[in-house]
Amino acid sequence: MNAIYFDCCSGISGDMCLGALLDAGLPLETLQQELSRLNLSGFELDVRQVRVQGISATDVSVKVNSPQPSRHLHDIILLLESSSLAPDVVQRSKAVFRRLAEAEGAVHGIPAEQVHFHEVGAVDAIVDVVGTVAGLASLGVEQVWVSPLPLASGWVQSAHGLLPLPAPATAHLLQGVPVYGTALRAELVTPTGAAIVSTLADGFGPLPAMTLGQVGYGAGKRSLAHPNLLRVFTGEIIPPAGGMETDTVSVVETQIDDMNPELFGSLWEALFNSGALDVMMNSVQMKKGRPGTKVTVLCHPEKTLAVSQCLLRETTSTGVRWREERRYKASRQVLPVDTPWGAVRVKFSSFKDAAGRNYHKAAPEFEDCRQVARASAVPVKTVYDTAQSAAIQRLQSFPES
Repeated sequence: MNAIYFDCCSGISGDMCLGALLDAGLPLETLQQELSRLNLSGFELDVRQVRVQGISATDVSVKVNSPQPSRHLHDIILLLESSSLAPDVVQRSKAVFRRLAEAEGAVHGIPAEQVHFHEVGAVDAIVDVVGTVAGLASLGVEQVWVSPLPLASGWVQSAHGLLPLPAPATAHLLQGVPVYGTALRAELVTPTGAAIVSTLADGFGPLPAMTLGQVGYGAGKRSLAHPNLLRVFTGEIIPPAGGMETDTVSVVETQIDDMNPELFGSLWEALFNSGALDVMMNSVQMKKGRPGTKVTVLCHPEKTLAVSQCLLRETTSTGVRWREERRYKASRQVLPVDTPWGAVRVKFSSFKDAAGRNYHKAAPEFEDCRQVARASAVPVKTVYDTAQSAAIQRLQSFPES
């Protein structure tokens, strides 16, 4: 399966996406031809090869050379639907702009349809979004993977005045996306960039196993202490043997018979905050016939010490045991599905048995369902069942053999 990995070491923006795709082999003529399918005039692409702290990269700017009308979401939807772009490109581009409108609307307390697109609705953003979606299709990309995103602090000037970083719309778009903080005081992830990856990504995390094809660098506009680049890797995903993955986990355990039961609730939360992957508490019979609780924690090996210290700190236990175990895992990916109340992440898993038969499962993330249900004042079960139904529909596209 052809895939692309966005290495967002310096963040991501729409023009950086275009630059990285061009640098990775997307012909400029193809990009221009795709953009010409839009009924959009008054702009031109300025594409240059630059060196960013010694690294060759492609810099893309959209030059607007004539006045543009004010646009709302329905104007952009009409623009896309009246174009001669491929249906899939139209649908995915519409999805990106809908997410942008919903994020802006949520921030400003208005319906998405009433959002006046200042920055994001300008010609350059339309070109960035459509160019990225069409570029991925032209490169034959079937899966999009994205690294965790770096976020900075400080302020950014916008049509609404000064806004804190990350911009409120960006923060809304990145809900459910892995991020990490930096000491930089500059906008690293723009709303357009956040909308692109949060809509198009099939998964977030480290570079998946792949046979590497091309590497491309898209240049950012700001001068930073490190190279301001978006790097992309294209290649063919290497499927795990039999669809099964293996890794090592630590199992940390202790038994407790002298602690106030009310404290076990807070222990649960503290363990997950310390890096636990899973926590199990079972009733056991201990010495002298006393009832007790056996606490078993699974974690990545590098979190063993933190989890052990948490157990000693938060309980009456004076010692813990730990060991490492190998495990088989079905191949997993977390993808969003839409419900009438908002997007919910679903964990899809699959594996192949010895006879070559594929098996697939889907499980909505309960915390997502709870948050969506609370925000919309609907039962959690309703959201969960709706997300489960949407996930089952999506499973129909998974290979059966």
